[in-house]
Amino acid sequence: MSENGTPRASRRTLLLAAGSAGIAALASACARREATRAGAPNPSGGPTPHCVLATEMGAGPYYSGPGRLRSDITEGQAGVPLRLELTVVGVKAGCAPLAGAAVDVWQADAQGVYSSGRAGYLRGSQVTDAAGRCVIRTIVPGWYAGVAPHIHFKVRPDARSETTSVFYLPEEVLRQVYAREPYSRRKAPKDPNARDDRYRDKGPAMTLALAPDGTGYRAAYTVGLT
Repeated sequence: MSENGTPRASRRTLLLAAGSAGIAALASACARREATRAGAPNPSGGPTPHCVLATEMGAGPYYSGPGRLRSDITEGQAGVPLRLELTVVGVKAGCAPLAGAAVDVWQADAQGVYSSGRAGYLRGSQVTDAAGRCVIRTIVPGWYAGVAPHIHFKVRPDARSETTSVFYLPEEVLRQVYAREPYSRRKAPKDPNARDDRYRDKGPAMTLALAPDGTGYRAAYTVGLT
């Protein structure tokens, strides 16, 4: 409980798990969600799209401020490649994309260690484009005691506000990854996510949907800010 055990922030953030559907589909999903709440049927005839209201999660002790502006944060660190495709939108603005929002990402390496001091591996920042999008190239994070493997992120849409949370990864994927080098140099927990009560509480809504991408994975996630 030590790494992310900071008090919950009072401001709440909407995190919309929209995957790679795109802004147009996301706006349509928002409209369908409101119609469903009002008792109308889902126009698509399929599962009702939904947004997950989640409390901000603490930055933990390893945040060292905005990282270098770059897309690839690996700095040669060994591990299974992971491409994060993030989109930031404003919910109050009808799910419109937020251009110019700074997105900070930081995480542990394959051995569960964070960079510190002059070392800046697996830390970096990007700024969203006109479509509210940015891409971060990293690796699947390693594990460390008592905490579900995760990737920290902070979104700063302007100079006055910020939102901090974490992404988790599917446990079945983690088991496969941790059987590979260089992760396999340490014996991984049998259930890397389930042992963390924060994951049991908030993790399912913040777990990335990973798709194979060459020798690694890719994941798309849309973060909607209130």
